[in-house]
Amino acid sequence: MQNYPSSINYHSLNCNGRIVDLNTPKIMGILNLTPDSFSDGGKFNSEKAALMHAEKLLKEGADIIDIGPQSTRPNSTFLTSEQEITRLDHIISQIKKEFPEVLISLDTFHAETVRFGFNEGIDLINDISGGQYDPDMFDTVAQTKLPYILMHVNPTYETMHDKTQFTDITLSINQYFSQKSRELMERGVNDIILDPGFGFGKTVEDQMKMLEEVKYLSFRKFPLLIGISRKSFIYKPLGKSPLDINEETQKLHMKVLKQGACILRVHEVKEAKKVVDEYIKLK
Repeated sequence: MQNYPSSINYHSLNCNGRIVDLNTPKIMGILNLTPDSFSDGGKFNSEKAALMHAEKLLKEGADIIDIGPQSTRPNSTFLTSEQEITRLDHIISQIKKEFPEVLISLDTFHAETVRFGFNEGIDLINDISGGQYDPDMFDTVAQTKLPYILMHVNPTYETMHDKTQFTDITLSINQYFSQKSRELMERGVNDIILDPGFGFGKTVEDQMKMLEEVKYLSFRKFPLLIGISRKSFIYKPLGKSPLDINEETQKLHMKVLKQGACILRVHEVKEAKKVVDEYIKLK
């Protein structure tokens, strides 16, 4: 059907020699190891709990597990790389041992944590900072040769959640993506995934506009990851809690899939899988 973009220009990723075809949208399940994440803090910050949750995510249909040792919600506690590594311990390698087929993404803005994760067996790097919070990040990404998720965000850790006034949010994001992707490609990084950064320093109005204009982000040069799960721009205007917006979120997931999104980063994997399956039938 002409209303549905043929999936994302046949993007693929090279994850440690494993070619991942993004012609079919993928689901990234969230595994927070943090005590202070806003909706699931402290639930999975032990090896046993993390393994059990990883198994649940995989059974429900996750293609990728995104492991985060540090919360980036407003007013969260800043962790050094050393603290992140201590929290990670050997959870990555344990998950890989138990579930060797799984793709693991490491959510960090510290280059040293990336190096640790690489040695533990990660397949993707998910850096919310766009390389802005650690000057060694882009060079480290290039050394690992892993796919890199490039997110749009304010330029410092202290200002990441400050609301920015954009004249044209889509244009600003595309200019950022153009500059940062060029810096990465100059270092030999070609497997780049773009994340427009829902929930980070943007007004509700701008984020609603972003949802309408996903199809214009990056001009479909690179695959897009969309992370709107339990985000406040959805639940606050509705007067709901982050755990009570599943129906609204899944409708928005369908909306972004129809505009060419490749990866959905989610908490509710089972529900997102239903949406992806429905989308595939519509194509």
